[in-house]
Amino acid sequence: MAALAAFLHGLAVATAAASVALGLPELRPGTDPAVGWIGGGLVLLAGGVADLHRRLARRQRDTLRRLDHLQKSVDALAERLEQRTATGAEADNAVASSAAHEAVLQEVRLLHTLIARLGECQSSGEREPPAASHPARSAPQAPRIPDPRPAAGPEAPPMDDAAVLEAVREALAADRIDIHLQPIVSLPQRKHRFFEMFSRVRAADGTLILPDRYLEIAERAGLMATIDNLLLVRCIQLIRETERRQHAIGFFCNMSAATLSDAAFMRQFLDLMVRNQTLVPKLVFELSQQELRAGGAVTMGILSQLARIGFRFSMDRVSDLDIDVDALLRHEIRYLKLDCTLLLDPALALSVENVRRRLDGTGIDLIAEKIETEAQLDAILRSGIDFGQGYLFGEPRPARKPS
Repeated sequence: MAALAAFLHGLAVATAAASVALGLPELRPGTDPAVGWIGGGLVLLAGGVADLHRRLARRQRDTLRRLDHLQKSVDALAERLEQRTATGAEADNAVASSAAHEAVLQEVRLLHTLIARLGECQSSGEREPPAASHPARSAPQAPRIPDPRPAAGPEAPPMDDAAVLEAVREALAADRIDIHLQPIVSLPQRKHRFFEMFSRVRAADGTLILPDRYLEIAERAGLMATIDNLLLVRCIQLIRETERRQHAIGFFCNMSAATLSDAAFMRQFLDLMVRNQTLVPKLVFELSQQELRAGGAVTMGILSQLARIGFRFSMDRVSDLDIDVDALLRHEIRYLKLDCTLLLDPALALSVENVRRRLDGTGIDLIAEKIETEAQLDAILRSGIDFGQGYLFGEPRPARKPS
């Protein structure tokens, strides 16, 4: 249609131009024929200009129409995108909510497992003679406390072993195993990088029973795995709380051989952590040198499973500086805690320097623990230790209950 209109327009212009060119001399006798041809040329030029104007106007209308169509398409696409984004956000929220709900359910299952085990311990405790009747024996290793000084809070009056055991069982049943946190700081900045978790048994009257009093008794009664497992569940809750508050802080949590050997609990715990990978980098498990050296196939197998999903470990309560660095690396042990008095003992200076030299470039950080004075800190800083822990930087304080 457009081509036909253009053809007709051209034909009309040509006809008009020819008419002027040939007809003008006829209409006005005596007119030079050249004037007729000039007039025909002007008509032809005017027709060409009119045709160009018409074409430009049509092209402009087409362009405006296309722009209008494109605008409508963009508006429709934006509307669909907003709908999809809203739907996707709802789906993401639903997935996040579902994941959080599942995580809570898994933690509840862990707590149910611990409560069931506690019931078994209570039943066995009723059938067995009190712990005080067992012959006293020394603890296989030093208690897991930061230093001899008691934590803040009222300390329980002297109690015999049977009373301590009963207080521990009652505290477990009433959820009175309190969590205390002590900072681990970077040196020399003294900036909080981690917190180590410690358990404290709170008696019915509110007084605290410190670990050096109840650990051996609880271990003899088979309650240590339950205490450690509760500590671990509470640690997960604290990590969630720090994530909500966007605090970049990690936690050291003691893990005993009894906990590692608790197959039922560890299966549930591993399943929980596989589903919550963001929590893994913020949790460091701490085991003693003696437990790591004595660890059997089950213990080391569980450590390997934890390492495969990204966990790191720390070795503390070191008494022998003949340390196999290759073994530490194999088992993903990335922190080594050494007592401040051991680090500053002149008789062990060569052994300590040898340990530091062998750790250089391995990715294993040294933590000097039980630092209490500025003089000790000055000596530690001269030795180039990476992290410090002790009452100089803060004593263990009660952790706030997760909201």
